[in-house]
Amino acid sequence: MTTPFNAPTPNTKIPVTILTGFLGAGKTTLLNYILKENHGRKIAVIENEFGEVGIDGDLVLSSETEEIYEMVNGCVCCTAEVREDLVRIVRELVARPVRLDHILIETSGLADPYPVAQSFFINDPIAEEVELDAIVTMVDAKHIAQHLEDLQLDGVDNQAVDQIVCADRIVINKVDLVSAAEVASLSDKIRGLNATADLVTSSYAEIDLSKILGIGAFESSQKLMEIGAEHNHHADEHHHEHDDLDHEHDASVTSVGIAVDGAVNLGDFHRWITRLRTEQADNLYRMKGVLAVADQDQRYVLQGVHSLVEFRASTLWGNEPRSSKIVFIGRDLDRAALNQGFAACLAG
Repeated sequence: MTTPFNAPTPNTKIPVTILTGFLGAGKTTLLNYILKENHGRKIAVIENEFGEVGIDGDLVLSSETEEIYEMVNGCVCCTAEVREDLVRIVRELVARPVRLDHILIETSGLADPYPVAQSFFINDPIAEEVELDAIVTMVDAKHIAQHLEDLQLDGVDNQAVDQIVCADRIVINKVDLVSAAEVASLSDKIRGLNATADLVTSSYAEIDLSKILGIGAFESSQKLMEIGAEHNHHADEHHHEHDDLDHEHDASVTSVGIAVDGAVNLGDFHRWITRLRTEQADNLYRMKGVLAVADQDQRYVLQGVHSLVEFRASTLWGNEPRSSKIVFIGRDLDRAALNQGFAACLAG
């Protein structure tokens, strides 16, 4: 008996999910949730940060079934060199003898996910081994509206908008911080940018993983090209120019990274961060850090989005040197003042 010419062949490609979302949406929280869940999948996570100091690798939990790869040499959506580095990592993962069930690429909070997807899923041999499963965008229910309507970004690429436009799934996270009416209003705003993506709500990034992994949103490279055409059409309407894949972020949005060997004084640091979140809540989009605290055996983790800040004890320090790292991301940041303020918190 002959096999029909059009019979489907088994799909042996490794699915890839691009996880994106504006600063502080909860991407790292979602990664930790995935690492803790008993889902039975072997997943590799590739992280790309916007910042001078790598923090996310210290914030993500370790796991026996997942592996973490950090890319801190630039934003993956901005330059071809960094995208080539991403493809290199994917090639190395595919070549390993133990087959992966899924690859998860977490972009920085300021990345446009479309060039990340297009850069190596079209016209690259790696496409024979992996396939884009979906672009999943996380949205901070409490803060995203002010970024979508940011008047200072008129004529400049608004990554918060790009991330929603490109999404196959949109997770409206932190719904516990807003009312049902606010969630409904935000859903309407999102629908105005993306009418086809499925919307899912969550608190603390806890979500049924079947809603974001293995959903098969991209059926072929043709679908990717169609999405690209829709993306560029939307960009034209907002006076963005996409003559090539490289693009520039809003120049006023920068990061300040500080890394030192040693510990901070807990009281001094807490008072400084409290003052920062009060005085610079609008311009200070994101702060995150892993710090050693004087006379404490535990690491302390800092997570902040605008005026919402959490600073808590985490895991115990091992045998590695105790150090403190912190990253601030925002508009018109005063680098000298931030360095001076942090230095004043260091334990003598």
